[in-house]
Amino acid sequence: MNAISIRGLEPQVAEKLKTAAQRESKSVNQFVIETIKEKLGLKKKQNYTKIHDDLDHLFGSWSEHEYDQIQGKIDEDRKIDRELWE
Repeated sequence: MNAISIRGLEPQVAEKLKTAAQRESKSVNQFVIETIKEKLGLKKKQNYTKIHDDLDHLFGSWSEHEYDQIQGKIDEDRKIDRELWE
């Protein structure tokens, strides 16, 4: 793997790189490599990865009682009907 040094990078640019990398939870090195690949058309596109957020509004909104009811129903549905498997 090759190493490249970048000289003459302005402090403002270096700081923006750090900030952008942190925002994506990546190292500066990883962020720079991915950015270069993207700009050169070498980054693979994720065709089938979807991010679903349509139920986010429900997160943390159930009471303890509602949670117990829902979990109870899930537990019931997970029981094996022995007579169906014998």
